[in-house]
Amino acid sequence: MAAGRGVRMRPLTERWAKAVLPIAGRPVIATLLHELRGAGIETATVVVGHLAEQIEQLAGDGAGFGLSLRYARQPEPLGPADAVTRALAAGAAPPLLVTAADTVYRAGDLGAASARFREARAAGGLGVREVRPEELPERYPVSVEDGRVVQVVPKPPPGARRLVAAPLWFLAEELAASLESLPGPPFELADAFQRAIDAGETIVALELGPTRDITRPADVVALNFPYLSRWG
Repeated sequence: MAAGRGVRMRPLTERWAKAVLPIAGRPVIATLLHELRGAGIETATVVVGHLAEQIEQLAGDGAGFGLSLRYARQPEPLGPADAVTRALAAGAAPPLLVTAADTVYRAGDLGAASARFREARAAGGLGVREVRPEELPERYPVSVEDGRVVQVVPKPPPGARRLVAAPLWFLAEELAASLESLPGPPFELADAFQRAIDAGETIVALELGPTRDITRPADVVALNFPYLSRWG
């Protein structure tokens, strides 16, 4: 998903699409495409919107990443579930791995999460990670029991692990089909997953290592020039 306007990243995203901004000196989407190929994926759909031509020019047909790429347009930011629906309309087929294009995962985590989801034969899978307390207000906290997501919660109970949803989702066929009936806008994947949980479906929790995210302009400096933190 690479269609966002990156409002919190302004003024950088007034000129550059968020997905082409760098982490560790490489555009985020380039790192993600390499990781997807390393996870055994051969075909991917990139959902674009704001400054779409920059992303399309960088990624091309995917040959440089060992992938076959197609593109889908999301003219308005109507939510991640809307982005997935547009990808499906453009030819993507479940089971799906869905990721945001502003996060870099630890090397190998996408492949490991994909393997665990296939083994679980679940309706869906959700990447989860542990965060610092100050990060909770900007994340979707989740409650996990016995390797299953049991609730996407507004606030974790006292003493619970600070687990939040990473921008990584897996959808089997039935869960993907359910996106058409979500309320909105915005159309949220979190709502689709919670509805599946409430219906008794299994959403497997896929624990990830540390991620690197670009959320604000300062993140571009911190994630590309870490030595600057030693100054001042």
